[in-house]
Amino acid sequence: MSQVRVRFAPSPTGFLHIGGARTALFNWLFARNKKGIFVLRIEDTDQERSTKESEDVILRAMKWLGMDWDEGPETGGDYGPYRQSERLNIYKEYAQRLLGEGKAYRCFCTQEELDLQRQEAKEKGEFQGYTGKCRDLTEDQIKEYEAQGRKSVLRLRINEDEEIVINDLCRGMINFSSNEFGDFVLVKSDGFPSYNFAVVVDDMLMKISHVIIGDDHITNTPRQVMLYKAFNTKVPEFAHIPMILGNDGSRLSKRHGATSVEEYRDQGYMKDATVNYLSLLGWSPKNDQEIIEVDETIKRFSLEDVSRSPAVFDNTKLKWMNGQYIRNCEMDTLITEVSPFIDKEKYEIENKEWLAKALKIAREHMTLLTDINEQLTYFFDKTLDKTLNEEILKIFEKESAFIVVDEYIKRLEDLEADKFYYEPLRDNLKVIMNEHNIKGKDLFMPLRVALTYSTSGPGVYPMLQVLGKEHSIDRMKEFVQKVRKSNSLEA
Repeated sequence: MSQVRVRFAPSPTGFLHIGGARTALFNWLFARNKKGIFVLRIEDTDQERSTKESEDVILRAMKWLGMDWDEGPETGGDYGPYRQSERLNIYKEYAQRLLGEGKAYRCFCTQEELDLQRQEAKEKGEFQGYTGKCRDLTEDQIKEYEAQGRKSVLRLRINEDEEIVINDLCRGMINFSSNEFGDFVLVKSDGFPSYNFAVVVDDMLMKISHVIIGDDHITNTPRQVMLYKAFNTKVPEFAHIPMILGNDGSRLSKRHGATSVEEYRDQGYMKDATVNYLSLLGWSPKNDQEIIEVDETIKRFSLEDVSRSPAVFDNTKLKWMNGQYIRNCEMDTLITEVSPFIDKEKYEIENKEWLAKALKIAREHMTLLTDINEQLTYFFDKTLDKTLNEEILKIFEKESAFIVVDEYIKRLEDLEADKFYYEPLRDNLKVIMNEHNIKGKDLFMPLRVALTYSTSGPGVYPMLQVLGKEHSIDRMKEFVQKVRKSNSLEA
């Protein structure tokens, strides 16, 4: 096999959505697996909708996902330029070539005439594509139309009864007949190329070996194949990957949640978790493995293992996967990922070491990076809800609750600072348990509540270690005083 060259060619008319990101990822994975070239090309011939801001958003999202490109904007390469708006002279040259060879022709039909042709064909139950009215215009007729000020488009002259066979790498053999298509437009009346024409010229000149694209483009492929044959050049291999649906079976859209890659980033999804999940939308590693690192995915990725069936995007599953990555990634990585989401006005982080201790506890209760702020409330007095609600006061209706906290405070005061770790903290509580025969929830719950003012939250021993000796003792003393004061007022 010659060198694999694939491309992702987004239109800069908005953000990079989930479907586009998955297409880009499959191209990138295939290129990396085959040690080939991944090309990024910007298809910005839609002058009204294309913007530099949208291009920047797409490039930024690609970088966040870790999909580096070998050729394209900011990178360069031997087959540029990599923006279609900068390639108009190239399209003009190749359009003239087809026109000169008689494989294309100028069409002067107005939109009104085309609509009328279509309507008449529909009423007769006939083929509604272009009828070929301008196929054989004479020079005099062309001059007459030009004198009338009519604008023309350039159409491909399609051969009748030609079989078009596509050996799709994902879907198998697909057959079309040229009779299904009218002579389609190559160059529009404003001089800009049509989608299919520009794509073929670009892929041909950029030596693209494989076109990996969504199966919503499958009707474009036979048109492109006919164009390759018109240019007497090799047709690339095609792979049409399945579309992505929402949980309700309809095409993925805004109503199913965020669709922009950057929206997911801003909501607190990790890059690696997002890439992991996207890779499984239509591709399977042939086992039940769900958490798979990108390097392993590259090694195992194959177009033959891409499903023909639509993939279903499940936000719940993505969130679960994100939680797995939060709990299992390296601490330095997690600190880097979570730091931008910490509310700096509420939480004054002492240092990286302290944050690592807090994250060791917090990560167990997080599914999104944005969950960090809720988890940090336990460690900062100014953000802790110190309300003595009915549930808390009921726990301290038992005298044993006061015994546990008072005794434990005394033992912490006698515990040396360098002994403030799991085993001594646990052993001191065991002594209280044995001396007073207090067990289970009656033993642990009073301590948890005295530290967090809540019946749920971080584990007691990790919480003590993060707060430190003095802070832990002061918080528990303050709590006991408040409860006793509340009890005396009620009495």
